[in-house]
Amino acid sequence: MAEVRHYDLPALKTLYIGGGTPSALSAQQLDYLLTHLEKELDLSQLEEFTIEANPGDLTPDKIQVLKQSKCNRVSLGVQTFDNKMLKRIGRSHNEGQIYETIDSLKAADFHNISIDLIYALPGQTMEQVVDNVAKALALEIPHMSLYSLILENHTVFMNRQKRGRLHLPNEDVESDMFDYILSELEENGFEHYEISNFTKPGFESRHNLMYWDNAEYYGLGAGASGYLNGMRYRNRGPIQHYLKSIREKGHSRLHEEILSKKEQMEEEMFLGLRKKSGISIHRFQEKFDLSFQDYYGPAVEQLVAEGLLQVQGDQVRMTKQGLFLGDTVAERFILEEE
Repeated sequence: MAEVRHYDLPALKTLYIGGGTPSALSAQQLDYLLTHLEKELDLSQLEEFTIEANPGDLTPDKIQVLKQSKCNRVSLGVQTFDNKMLKRIGRSHNEGQIYETIDSLKAADFHNISIDLIYALPGQTMEQVVDNVAKALALEIPHMSLYSLILENHTVFMNRQKRGRLHLPNEDVESDMFDYILSELEENGFEHYEISNFTKPGFESRHNLMYWDNAEYYGLGAGASGYLNGMRYRNRGPIQHYLKSIREKGHSRLHEEILSKKEQMEEEMFLGLRKKSGISIHRFQEKFDLSFQDYYGPAVEQLVAEGLLQVQGDQVRMTKQGLFLGDTVAERFILEEE
């Protein structure tokens, strides 16, 4: 934990362990990690401490370790309840382990539980989406994150698509899936507070809201990213390269980028518009000391005319159609004045 001491961190409000799967650690390793975090960091003002886990990984001894720590939120990578689909996308758990893990967490008094679900999977039908949503709601948990499948280069799915062997739902079907998920969750008391996230009242991810508010944060560990003093950075990974860099250079940085004022404004827009509440014009003008109307007025007006944005008082926010086409809306601000 030498790198943590280097930062001399102030008291933290949120802490998130994941992007990678901490539950792959043994109970002994997990206990070492969490115990030493409390020794090295000031967690006296911690409001939310999330740890990611895979269903099936959280054995009773690991849950006991979590219970003895300051961890108060668990995010489970469920992805789907369909056993065949789970195998197809390379997940090691099955539907039964999802229920077992949720029940065990609740029995240990963990109630701030979130799950990740993926829709528009290869070959997935609307009937399967309906089934997934019903099973997710039956878990009676307060938070869900839902994503459509993102194809990344050099992955099995991308290679299959290039060979014409990956049959994904078309955009119209994906839009219908999105509409169904949105309406069904809202009918069951969930608020769609960010493009991919749904919450019961009071259970928003405070840590992730910090990203969407374009606030600064520390990124610690192999492959982690951070944002400090207008600089975005990424650490080396995997772990061997990360440790070697610290030994030889005294730091773990792989990449650093100082953002210009224009880049910071672009990020303020495309991150903030992910939220249901959108962008505060007053906050934007105060933060960047310029007129929002002069700088982004024409782009906003055009997007309003296209039915993708709406302006209500001080807030600029996405419409329902805008939320589905979030990346398209964001690009209009990134390209502004290029």
